Amino acid sequence: MTPPRLGRLLVALALAACVAVLGSASGASSVPRTGIVCTTSATNTFDLVATDGTIQLPDGNAVYMWSYANGAAPANGAFQYPGPVLCVDEGATVTVRLRNGLAQPTSVVFPGQDGQVTATGGANGLLTREAAPGQTVTYSFVAGAPGTYLYESGTDIAKQIEMGLYGALVVRPSLGGAYAYDDAATKFDPSREYMLLLGEIDPDLHHAVETGGTYDFSTLHNHYFTINGRSFPDTLQDNGSSLLPAQPYGALIRTQPGATPALIRMLNAGADNHPFHPHGNHTLQIAQDGRMLQSPAGAHAFTEHFGETIAAGQTEDFLLPWVDADQWNPTSNQFPIAAPSYVNVTFKDSATWYSGSPYLGYKGTLPTGTTPQNLCGERYFPMHSHALN
Repeated sequence: MTPPRLGRLLVALALAACVAVLGSASGASSVPRTGIVCTTSATNTFDLVATDGTIQLPDGNAVYMWSYANGAAPANGAFQYPGPVLCVDEGATVTVRLRNGLAQPTSVVFPGQDGQVTATGGANGLLTREAAPGQTVTYSFVAGAPGTYLYESGTDIAKQIEMGLYGALVVRPSLGGAYAYDDAATKFDPSREYMLLLGEIDPDLHHAVETGGTYDFSTLHNHYFTINGRSFPDTLQDNGSSLLPAQPYGALIRTQPGATPALIRMLNAGADNHPFHPHGNHTLQIAQDGRMLQSPAGAHAFTEHFGETIAAGQTEDFLLPWVDADQWNPTSNQFPIAAPSYVNVTFKDSATWYSGSPYLGYKGTLPTGTTPQNLCGERYFPMHSHALN
């Protein structure tokens, strides 16, 4: 078990020697075991429900949360954290209907959109129209620039976003689903598209909200940190894991040497900045806040990073091309490592992540009774925040 404050933001980056296998998160074969899980609509109309529920944390605690649920079938408003990933095409007119199932007013704002967001119903709030308990407000906007965006509460922001009222909005470019932006240089493997949505939890605040108590925001001190609504090591579980019914999104990234780059959409819904960095390979930052990085003259300004701070409220997009520096080949140029002692390879219930072979892409012999979690001789690298909160 990782210490609560040091390891919450770890997510394994798998250098997989086999193709990622598609599975089911809710009985639907279209939902991948890993990668982004889009909620789509033929009419670009989405029904969200502001509701409450409980999430599980790896240290055995459960925390009371708020979140946006998918009001459409088959979810029918069942609590999930974070909210559904809304995926639309560039130029689409998007309609979001928010029904408020909480005991206080709430709303949704869509930072980063070019055009005006119109809202009907409810009452005027500080940033937008707000829905009173039991009411519905409808928001509409044209999805302008392609990219990665947050959607989040525009009401009592310090409290409601911390409580979990946020999600991701993906606007796909007119160039097609294999591109992050309307530029050929942003091409990626659509089967390797990933979301890392960062969040934070101060259990004292959540307890005060649950019990109707008071809370002094000057004392905010986050003890838990989440990626896609989970804390390490739960981040490694598949999408739709039955162990985490209210936390449907995993955060395991998979790539292969020499493959078309993966795309990592990073979003920070929290109040803390996080200098994130991947072990084992660099990432190529191509965009920030839904805008491709360009020079004043319009040339590409993509930058290679072995660590990049993602600030509070920010989004960043990265391509992950795994550089095959060792020219690995499963038959002619194996990638040797020192074989660990068998007494050091198991961590619980005789299970191990070691494949039994010192070669990348191969499985070997393990002691009788050992349960292998390493299914195809893959390597694992951490990707984590250096803020060490």
